[in-house]
Amino acid sequence: MTTIHLVEHAPPVPRPLPDVVGRALAASRIVDAAPDPYLPGHWRLRAGSKVGAVALTVPGAGTVTLSITPKVPIARLFFLLGYALSPQTIPDDGAVDVAEHTEVLPAFAHAFERQLARALTQGLVQGYRTTEESAFVVRGRIREADQIRRHFGAAVPVEIVYDEYSTDIAENRILRAATERLLRLPGVPGNVRRRLAHHRSRLADVTPLVRGHALPVWRPTRLNARYHGALRLAETILRGASAEHDEGQLRIDGFLFDMNKLFEDFVCTALREALAQHGGRAELQARGIHLDRDDAVRIRPDFVWYADDGRPRAVVDAKYKVEKQEGFPDADLYQMLAYCTALGLPDGHLVYAKGNASHAAHRIRNAGITIQQHALDLDQPPGSLLDEIRDLAERLAATTLV
Repeated sequence: MTTIHLVEHAPPVPRPLPDVVGRALAASRIVDAAPDPYLPGHWRLRAGSKVGAVALTVPGAGTVTLSITPKVPIARLFFLLGYALSPQTIPDDGAVDVAEHTEVLPAFAHAFERQLARALTQGLVQGYRTTEESAFVVRGRIREADQIRRHFGAAVPVEIVYDEYSTDIAENRILRAATERLLRLPGVPGNVRRRLAHHRSRLADVTPLVRGHALPVWRPTRLNARYHGALRLAETILRGASAEHDEGQLRIDGFLFDMNKLFEDFVCTALREALAQHGGRAELQARGIHLDRDDAVRIRPDFVWYADDGRPRAVVDAKYKVEKQEGFPDADLYQMLAYCTALGLPDGHLVYAKGNASHAAHRIRNAGITIQQHALDLDQPPGSLLDEIRDLAERLAATTLV
């Protein structure tokens, strides 16, 4: 087994790799991979914004494990994720203690196992599950349409639907699926893997989820309150945070998530919360906005704040990484100019993760539009980070149309 460690957005470094492995990494599109032009038998690898761990089964070369470490501390990553998922119930340090981990997958597995252990301390939560089946005894209600279509003229079996009080509910099914998912991945510490296997045995009577199907819907209630933390982490593990697919003959199985999306979700959620006291409504990934009068060119800003009467008051786009050494990318300015023009706003705001450029303001010629660029420092305590967001919210409220 070949193991490759990379750091998010670090400069590419030549690595000795068989060509079949290098080509497989390039085909995966998880990292940028290209043959080194000066060192035969070496490949230059560079990680983008995806962090986590994956195992690639390469025909003729076995399994390659790829681990990508984020630049931000793991504890800060969990704060960003926790706030984006539920700003009212941010996990405290005791709930998610990941200080001992420097890589994403071990930290997630450890945090999920702790939350799962807390959730199951008092046993599995039970609830009502709607069941449809054919039976020889009537229970619940008869599904008349199905009865006529399937058994016209026959008295039995009977198509029925009933609510059953059981542990086989959406919450437990999601927890089982996330547990099994982690147990299949490389890089989960042995002690955590053993505890997860124990939890899986407690969930053995729960129906497993079918891969590729949508996750079952659950709703937070007083009865499942002890499950909330584990369920939010479980959904992160099972949804867009994971990668599991075939790329031709290349098998990829792992746990990844995109720091671009995480940063965007955090900034937009935090701004929505901070602006709530100023009235209006905030829309994330705003829909129904077009650049042209014929509504042919659709645009979707990350964040639009509307007044109570429906007028746009502010527009914000979140950008995790500054790619150019000389500062903010010009393309972001053009994009924000389009947003401001379509929404009729005199100001637009770009929020970056702090890199090699500080705050800047650009007054656009012949347009009456100013684009503000803000740098948000992620390497600070959560309270200070939220204070920066609140300062930005106050700035938006102070400069919007009256």
